[in-house]
Amino acid sequence: MNRRQLLRATTALGATGTLAGTAAVPASAAEPTGPTGPLRVDVVMFDGVEELDFAAPYEVLSASGFFTPRPVEVRYVSATEARTVTAAYGTVIRGVHRWAPAEADVLVVPGGGYARRDSPGVWAEIGRGTLPRALASAARPGLTITALCTGVMLLSAAGLTRGRPCTTHHKAKPHLEQQGGLVKNARVVDDGDLVTAGGVTSGLELALWLVRRELGPDAATSLETMLEYEARGTVWTSAPVG
Repeated sequence: MNRRQLLRATTALGATGTLAGTAAVPASAAEPTGPTGPLRVDVVMFDGVEELDFAAPYEVLSASGFFTPRPVEVRYVSATEARTVTAAYGTVIRGVHRWAPAEADVLVVPGGGYARRDSPGVWAEIGRGTLPRALASAARPGLTITALCTGVMLLSAAGLTRGRPCTTHHKAKPHLEQQGGLVKNARVVDDGDLVTAGGVTSGLELALWLVRRELGPDAATSLETMLEYEARGTVWTSAPVG
């Protein structure tokens, strides 16, 4: 564990105990039983991807590992074998991993560039076709495919939202509906193996919801304390409430 990871882990556990008024409780004592293997999350990258769209889920999901005995592995991947990606505001991400959805439990698809059809981003990826085809082929039992903001339009281009409850950035909702998505007025829409979220900052809610769903409510609430952020907005879910 490097110095930054150690500092974050110490801060996270200390903040949880101090703000709650009690000593930090080991995650193993608080979390429900579940899969013992690592939770593997692949965040899909492409040129023109929005910085906050990919960074927020990466940060939240990576940090969730401090609050659960289940290992959490998060990485950036590319469907085009690109090892370097340039994001919407010029951030360069190096060391992007190979496309291997068969090894993942969750795919997270960010958005970006939807307002600029002549620039890198979602429209360019839809036009190229490589990423939508890869996403369509990735779908399988046991894999949860998620997207936020206009990344949902990449799922739509892959045919994954047709006839399914979903949401996206407010400006793209008419397009999503025209393409067969059953658009819901919610911050996060959970339809089992398809989970979608609204625009930009909704990546925080998407990631926190995934933590709650996959790792338990104690992990999610402890994570909110560490982040000093409370999930907001409605989560629409097809699962029965009870």
